[in-house]
Amino acid sequence: MSQPLKTQVAVIGGGPGGYAAAFAAADLGLEVTLIDLEPNPGGVCLYRGCIPSKALLHCAKVIKDAEEAAQWGIYFERLRIDLAQMREQKDAVVGKLTGGLGQLAKARKIRYMRGRAAYQDSTTLTVTADTGEEQTLVCKQSILAAGSRPTTIPSLLVDSPRMMNSTRALEIEDLPPTLLVVGGGYIGLELGSVYATLGSQVTLVEMTPSFLPGVDEDLRQILSERVGGLFYKKHFNTRVEKIKEMKKGLRVSFRGGDGNAFAETFDKVLLSVGRTPNSSGLGLNTTKVELNDRGFVKVDAQRRTSDPAIFAIGDITGEPMLAHKASHEGRVAAEVIAGHNVAFEPRAIPAVVFTDPELAWCGITETQAKKEGRAINVARFPWGASGRATTLSRPDGLTKLITERDTGQVIGVGIVGTAAGELISQGVLAIEMGATAEDIGLSIHPHPTLSETVMESADMIFGQSIHMYRPKAKKDEQA
Repeated sequence: MSQPLKTQVAVIGGGPGGYAAAFAAADLGLEVTLIDLEPNPGGVCLYRGCIPSKALLHCAKVIKDAEEAAQWGIYFERLRIDLAQMREQKDAVVGKLTGGLGQLAKARKIRYMRGRAAYQDSTTLTVTADTGEEQTLVCKQSILAAGSRPTTIPSLLVDSPRMMNSTRALEIEDLPPTLLVVGGGYIGLELGSVYATLGSQVTLVEMTPSFLPGVDEDLRQILSERVGGLFYKKHFNTRVEKIKEMKKGLRVSFRGGDGNAFAETFDKVLLSVGRTPNSSGLGLNTTKVELNDRGFVKVDAQRRTSDPAIFAIGDITGEPMLAHKASHEGRVAAEVIAGHNVAFEPRAIPAVVFTDPELAWCGITETQAKKEGRAINVARFPWGASGRATTLSRPDGLTKLITERDTGQVIGVGIVGTAAGELISQGVLAIEMGATAEDIGLSIHPHPTLSETVMESADMIFGQSIHMYRPKAKKDEQA
């Protein structure tokens, strides 16, 4: 082992949380070392998650748009899919973005070390390269951003090329004639819809009564009607009990909520049942860092762990496990280390399901508000009344606003429809700024746009939406 290297701040993990923390710390004048196994920063999100999945979802949307163009008298020749070229373009997108991050790290004079880091103690790390070579790194403080990995279910693991997790599914090795997706969360819906659109016969199984547990039913229903229609079969309230490899595929045994057992055979199975924190193998037992019973690192509002020298951000600290949440946490951790008095205290963290249509929400949901007994007003603006949605042949969307009944302040926004992920930022800004429905209604939105649906839903709180008529309640009904 060579002589120990020294740095002010060591960042373990080069994903959206890690590289954001490293870049912010460097911009604040700190000496930074960023550690990751990949050739360049980017982490799971850029290499095996957010970016490649969105590239494939774009391909799926292009196909659907071409099919729906027939409504306008536009017809295309028979569809032909070149999987090799699709993979090549996806990989090119990943390479461009990760290469750009590598250049940004160099421009900031950040030392980038390829390898796996583990603590010897609170301020000493061992970085092991793929070659087995070890390097000691001594730091004053560190930011742990080691991320997460796909959750596995030991009883369902089969050593077979027919079994896939989300990482392998993104390789699009082939288009299996039949595919089972286990899990109806956002990963299962996104990847399931990609394979279904490309030509696989996709069956989805979910333990709960519907897709996306926790999402408001009115939003989920619209997504279910459109995206759910892509799937050949959907089994809700159903568990997978066993997977066995046969000559002609994987034989899957199910048990429904009614107790009935049944089995089906699939060419491939995609297991997408959540993610697990990468908190093992880091030598955290040599530090004062504490984990909860699920393996997540405990942190405070400044992203400090129980060890004064160690901060933690991103997936390894728990839900919501989202790239943009990790990035903001990274900036907070860097600023705290630099001596600033800041904390991670968002009022709204947006979530987006990038299917077609997209589903996005932020702040408190209607379901949450009712469960907590909060007095709220809810306004829904159906996109069938939106001129822009109609021109796009996408009138099946919905924008909803949730406000406090007493103050009119916006506390939640939900949108389902094309480009919902772009529109939700308006809701985040409204919540963070303490805006009221009246504030949004008085803000002039361009016409015709989908963003108008946010303004119209705000107007509906007062029964004044131009493109929707809501009769005023009678006095006895108001009472």
